[in-house]
Amino acid sequence: MKKSIRIKLFLGICLLVFCFVTLSWILNKQYLEGYYFTQKKATLVENWKDIDAKYTGEPEEIVIDLERLENTSNMNIIIYGNDMRIKYSSLTKAIRLQLFKERVAANNNPNRINQGLTPNANKLPRNNVLKKELSNTKYFFQMQSDPDLKIEFLMFVSLLNNGDILVLRTPLVSIAESVDIASRFMFYSGIIIMIFGSIWALIFANKFTKPILELNSVALYMSNLDFTKKCSIYSEDEIGELGKSINHLSYQLDSAITELYEKNQRLMGEIEKERKIDQMRKEFISSVSHELKTPISLVQGYAEGLKINVVEDEENKNYYCDVIIDEANKMDKLVRDLLNLSQIESGFFKLERCNFDISLLVEQVLHKYQGILEKKGINLKVDENEDVQVNGDVIRVEQILVNYLNNALNHVDEQKIIRVCVNKSSEDQDKIRVSVFNSGKQIPEESLDKIWTSFYKVDKARTRKYGGYGIGLSVVKAIQELHHNGFGVVNVENGVMFWFDLDKVKL
Repeated sequence: MKKSIRIKLFLGICLLVFCFVTLSWILNKQYLEGYYFTQKKATLVENWKDIDAKYTGEPEEIVIDLERLENTSNMNIIIYGNDMRIKYSSLTKAIRLQLFKERVAANNNPNRINQGLTPNANKLPRNNVLKKELSNTKYFFQMQSDPDLKIEFLMFVSLLNNGDILVLRTPLVSIAESVDIASRFMFYSGIIIMIFGSIWALIFANKFTKPILELNSVALYMSNLDFTKKCSIYSEDEIGELGKSINHLSYQLDSAITELYEKNQRLMGEIEKERKIDQMRKEFISSVSHELKTPISLVQGYAEGLKINVVEDEENKNYYCDVIIDEANKMDKLVRDLLNLSQIESGFFKLERCNFDISLLVEQVLHKYQGILEKKGINLKVDENEDVQVNGDVIRVEQILVNYLNNALNHVDEQKIIRVCVNKSSEDQDKIRVSVFNSGKQIPEESLDKIWTSFYKVDKARTRKYGGYGIGLSVVKAIQELHHNGFGVVNVENGVMFWFDLDKVKL
C-alpha cells in the first residue's frame, strides 16, 4: 500500500510532537529570560511592599524579616535614612558593623553627618542619583554593573513610609543561569519526549488502523459476494458503529442476494418447466395428429370403398365394416385416455379414496381377462395374500391394473408367462406393492424413465400392431402422483416387471 494511513498517522503524530518540542524550546530560549526578568521585578515590588508595611524607621526591629528575604529571594537590601546615610545594608557583616559605629559616632559628632559613604560604598548607588530619580516617582528600576565581580545587578529603588530610601538589588547572573539550565533541560527532555512519542505514535497508529484494515478486509470479501466474514469490532465509538453497520449491511446483502438467487432459480425452473410444457404441448399435438391420422385415413378409405361399392360380396363388405369399427374403437380409446390424462393432470380431479381389499380387486380384474388369457395361451401366476386392505381410489387403481395387464399382454414373448404379485413393500412396511411381470424383451436402460411420457414408444413398429398409443403408462404416473405413492419398472431375468404401491390400512 503506497499511501498507508498507518504511516501517515505515525508521521503526523511524530511531526506534531517534534513541532511542539521545538516550539517549546524556542519559546524557552527566546522569551523565558524576559518573562523571568518581569517576574523578578514583580517580586522586588512585592518585597518592597512587605518591608514598607513592617518598617517603622528602625531596621534592627525587622532584621530577621530582612535576612529571610535576602536568603529566599537572593538579593541585597540597603536602607538610606533621610540624611542619606545608610541605616541597613546586607552587603557584608563588616559593612553593617562599620555603619553601626558610624551612626554612633555621628550622634556624638554632628559634623560627620554629611561625610562620604563607608568603605565599599562605591558599590552602592550615589545619593544624588537616588534623590533625582525619586523626585518624580515612588520607585524605579535600574541596571547596575559591578566591575570587580563582573556581575550585572537589577536594582530597585523606592521610598518607604517614613521617607527613608529602600534599595533592593538582585544579581542577573542567576536569571541567565536559570534560563540556560532550563533550555538545556528542555533540549534533552525534548529528545526523550520525541523518542517515546515516536514509539507511542507507532503503537497508536497500529491500534487505530487495525479496525480500519479489518473493515477493508470485510469490504473486499463483500465485493466478492462472500458474506461469511464479519467485523469483530466492539468499541463504543464511530469505528465500532461503522463495524456494526458493515455487519448489518453484509447480513442484508447476503439475505437479499440469497433470496434473489432462490427466486432466480425458481424463475429458471419455471422457465424450464414452461419450455418443457411448451415442448410437450407441441409433441402432444404432433403425436395426437400422427396417431389420429392413420385411423382416420383408414376409416375414410374403407368408408369411401363401401360407398362406391368397391366390393360387392357380403364378406368383403363385412371386413370393411370391421376395419372401420376397429379403427373407430382405437380412436375412442385414444380420446378416452387423453381425456383421463388431461383431467388428472389439470389438478381439478379429486380422488375418491376408500378402504378396499386389493387381492379381491386383482381377482376381479383377472377374471375379466380370463377369456383373453386363455385365448392367447398365457401362463398366469398369481402371488397374493388374502384380505389385504389398502386405501385409495378403487376405480383408478383398477385402471392401473388394466393398463399394466394390457402392457404385459402386448409385450409377452413366446414363453407367455405373466405373474401378478401382491405383497408388503420391502422399502416401506406401511405400503403394499402390486407388481405385474411378463416374460419378454427387456426395456433399454435409456428408455426406462421415458416410457412414462405421453406417446413415448420403445418399439414404434410393434405399437401400431396391438393398437397402443403410449398413453396408458402416463395415466398410471398421473394417478400414482395423486395418491402420493411410488411406481416404476424393473428389468428382471427373462422379462420386465411393472409395480406400484398403495397405502396399507392400519387395523
